[in-house]
Amino acid sequence: MFALHKFPLTKPLADKFRENVSGSRDGRPDWVLTIGQGSGEGLFGPNSAVWQVHGTIATLVGGVRALLLQAAHPAPLSGVAEHSRYETDPLGRLAGTTRWLTVTTFAAEEVIAREAARVNAMHDHVKGNFTDKQGHEQSYKAKDPRFLLWVHCAFTDSFLKAHLALGYPIDKGADAYVAEWSKSAIPLGLTNAPMSVAELEATLDDFRAHDLAHGERTDEVVRFILNPPFGGAGKFFYKVISNAAIATLDQRELLASFAFPVLSIGGARDAIADPAIAGFAANCAANGTLLTMDTGHSPQLENPAAYNEALLAFLRNLT
Repeated sequence: MFALHKFPLTKPLADKFRENVSGSRDGRPDWVLTIGQGSGEGLFGPNSAVWQVHGTIATLVGGVRALLLQAAHPAPLSGVAEHSRYETDPLGRLAGTTRWLTVTTFAAEEVIAREAARVNAMHDHVKGNFTDKQGHEQSYKAKDPRFLLWVHCAFTDSFLKAHLALGYPIDKGADAYVAEWSKSAIPLGLTNAPMSVAELEATLDDFRAHDLAHGERTDEVVRFILNPPFGGAGKFFYKVISNAAIATLDQRELLASFAFPVLSIGGARDAIADPAIAGFAANCAANGTLLTMDTGHSPQLENPAAYNEALLAFLRNLT
């Protein structure tokens, strides 16, 4: 597997990106000094799976992926759109996320407690209304356990998937990382975080079935996440990592993020792929339509006239 960390230009580009995000020329803002304060190894320690996963460039990819994934849930999305500084201080949220991740991973427990208090104080003011997957108006608070669980799972899944996709090992295994990182959520008020990859996947599936939806501000927030105001080398490197983040996303999240109509065509007699896949894709899309044709695996070849007419009818309806 191709390993990004072995690419010779990665480090200078990453250094420039860190400078842009941190606001510091050397990529080390003032809060970094707090990591050396206190005593003990913190929540994890140098031999932990968490240190191994969060000590690589893959965390940059995972961080962008997590922000994209979080935007698939209308409640946290509303919180970002209404309460974050991303319009007036566009890099502030990225810097804040970087600070929380770094301190929680590497600092002593008393420093982590102060960082958690800072984050919790900000979350006290994050509340409002959102439209849920069923189209009903609901209220939200950032400290709601359900929303905390989604944000935690989005980060956990993203850091893990990015780390593995970029060719890095986890000596203790993926389950160890998920179990260890669950401790990071406790200072923020979450006590039921997944403890294994299987639990993580089951929790994500539950969110996909009941919570994730495309909202009126999804496109606005996603556009910003993919195109923040970096310049020069920072912009180039961000494009590299954001493309990598997109490549590691589950196709279900991608389909759910599409605001435009999606037509899914499948063959009822498909002997290569399960015919149910086409219906699954249509259901995942925010505005999906299923067309099942009386063909095998290749309806466009087996019945091109009907296939082309279906496409034309779909396109005509768009206009």
